[in-house]
Formats: sequence, structure tokens, C-alpha cells
Amino acid sequence: MDKYIISDIKARQVLDSRGNPTVEADVYINNSVIGRAIVPSGASTGSGEALELRDGDKARYHGKGVLKAVWNINSKIRDVLLGNDADPQFVDRLMLELDGTGNKSSLGANAILAVSLANAKANAKIRKLPFYRYVAELAGTTEQMSIPMPMMNVMNGGAHASWATDFQEYMIIPRSASNIAEAVRMGSEVFHSLKDVLRERGYPTTVGDEGGYAPYVRDGNNEPLECIKLAIEKTGYVLGKDIAMAMDIAATEFYDKDHYVLKTNGDWKSADDMINWYDWIINNYPVISIEDGLAENDWDGWKKMTERFGDRIQLVGDDLFVTNGKLLNRGIKEGVANAILIKPNQIGTFSETIATVLMAKRANYGTIISHRSGETEDVTIAHLAVGLGAGQIKTGSLSRSERIAKYNELIRIAEKEPGLGFKY
Repeated sequence: MDKYIISDIKARQVLDSRGNPTVEADVYINNSVIGRAIVPSGASTGSGEALELRDGDKARYHGKGVLKAVWNINSKIRDVLLGNDADPQFVDRLMLELDGTGNKSSLGANAILAVSLANAKANAKIRKLPFYRYVAELAGTTEQMSIPMPMMNVMNGGAHASWATDFQEYMIIPRSASNIAEAVRMGSEVFHSLKDVLRERGYPTTVGDEGGYAPYVRDGNNEPLECIKLAIEKTGYVLGKDIAMAMDIAATEFYDKDHYVLKTNGDWKSADDMINWYDWIINNYPVISIEDGLAENDWDGWKKMTERFGDRIQLVGDDLFVTNGKLLNRGIKEGVANAILIKPNQIGTFSETIATVLMAKRANYGTIISHRSGETEDVTIAHLAVGLGAGQIKTGSLSRSERIAKYNELIRIAEKEPGLGFKY
């Protein structure tokens, strides 16, 4: 049996899509193969996420530097891993033991994840496997591999767009597309029609962190739904049949103890008020997925919402679960939500990410592999979505190259794997 040994590790500070520092790592196996990964960063984050280590030196990058995380890789992590077996689960376990904390605050989740993903990629490369196939073999999901249906962010709000709206993301799902290339075309067409709709209403068409338009609309959080509806119809698609809608409320961002305070107008709403609002939205627009409709700590409200809508639409936990198996297990036991957003940097290792996806699949929860608002050119999440047969992917809008990179990679994968289609 071939032996795969880690022969070197190098890390550096690079920039993400917001121009903030982040960590890039290279892992070498057998002095011949290199795997590289860059870690993204979130703006709207759940409190249970693994810790992203920042320097705090206000004289450099306003305190957002990651030289401590880079140093941890180039010294502590390298010292422990050098000469060891490159098996991803073994490597991840060594790093977790070295860190010794529950939230990866000693080494930094950004340091650990960069090495974890780079090592996994090097393992795939030395075996001459596409990364998505290596992921599938490792997870035992080869028979479940599929091309993910994209959930495309076309309008931004919340923390991603200076609170243009309270709700963070308005998305479209090209559900009648027969393949990823067609899905991307449909999304692009609607995105450009939406620009015309916004201009006709006198709105600017600048974009937010994830590439969606981010105007300060006049008529509140419902107006983006109406604009998207008009754009879909303007493009010639049948509303709901060809293209459905999805929303990321990110309600934790405007939750205050036991109620919700809308930042755009100061209104106070209870969990029941929010649930009734979503009922109106679902009845008036083809919204088939709502993410983080209530706050991460509002478990009672989540139970009510799941009982109300769980058999009608997808209810996605992001801040609620933060890709954490323990929190997901609680949700499964208590009947809360029916889908989970998967963000590798929320949990901090490649192997833990896979374990959470597999747990969700066993419980028949939907799985959506997701980007972050501070993204990079790294296309790892496209491969994870295919290899794990996640079914869905969120990677942003039809603008900004760090978002488009993932769509383009999915098109390439589909070309290599003509037998793979949508299964969502």
C-alpha cells in the first residue's frame, strides 16, 4: 500500500473578496504534490461558530490581520504534522488535539481549516482523482453524487449591504433547468432583467458583498420580492414553475432578547408576528425556502415555525446549527428546521464538515453547501457539493468573480461527469 506522508506545510496571508486578510495554506505530500486552500470569512455569523483568529493590531489592516493564524500553521501545526500520515481524518484529529479547545480558539479555525482542506486536496491530487470524487470516496457518497441546484442571490440586505433591507438575501432557484449550464443562463438572464426593473423604479444597481443588487428600497422588506417577480416575468419565465424564490432572513442580526426589531423602520415583532409575515409571503410569492427565519436562540419560535411550514417549504438552519453536529442533533430530536446550511469555516475542519452533512442526510434534512460573504477564488465548495450529493449550493449572485468561479467550476465538473444531474 502506498504511504502518503506530509512533507511540508506553508501558509501566507492573502486577501478575500472584501479586501480583508485571510489565510492560505499549501500542504505537500511525499515532496511531490501540493494541495492549496484559502479560507473565507463571514460577516453575519452565528455565536456558535468556531473562532476566526485575527491579530487585533489596529496599525495593520484595522486589526483584521491573520499573521497569528499564519504563524500557528508555519510553526505549531507544521511541527506536529510534518512526517505524519496525510490521512485527512488523522490530520484533523492531530490539529484538534493540538488546539485543545471546543471552538478552535487556540490555533484559530481559519488556521486549522486552511491546512485541513489543503491536505484533503493534496490527497486527491496524489491519487489522481478530481477533488469531488475523492470527497465522495471518503464520505461513502459516490452513489449520491449530483450537481447541486444553485440558490442565486440577486438582492442583498442586512449586514451584507449596510441594512438596505432587514432581510439579508433574496434568491432565485432555476428549478426547471435541466443542467447547471442552463441554470446559470437562466439566473444570469433574470439578474440582468432585475437591473432594468430596479432602474425603472429609480434605484441604483450597485451590488452587496455577495454580488446581489443592494438598493435602499422605499416599500420595505417585501418590495425586493415584487421586483424579482417582475424580473422573472420580464425574462419570459413562469413564476414558480421555472424559477422559484428563496430568502435568508438572518433574523439573529435583529433579535433583541425576546423580540425582533427591524432596523429599517424600528418596528417590533414577536416570533408569531414573524411567522405570520412569512405565511403572507409564502401565499403571495413562490418562496420555497427560508433560511434563519428566526434567531439562533429562539428555539421555541423555531418549533412553531417548523410545525407551521415544515411540510410546505424548506426551513434552513444556518446561525441555528453553524455546521455543528451537536446543534444539528438537537434540532433533529426537537423537530426544528428541515434543512441545514453547511459552511466549512463554521466548524473548522474538512472531516467535521463531512460528518455533519452525513448526519443531516441520515435524518432526511436538506443540505446546502454555502459560501461566505467574504469569499475567495477557491472553488472547494463546488467540489464538496458534488461529492457529497448535497443537492443545493449557495455561492452568491451572477456577478463578482469570486462567486462566478464556483458556477464555472460546476459547469466544468458537469462536462466531465455527463451522468450527473440535479437531485434536490
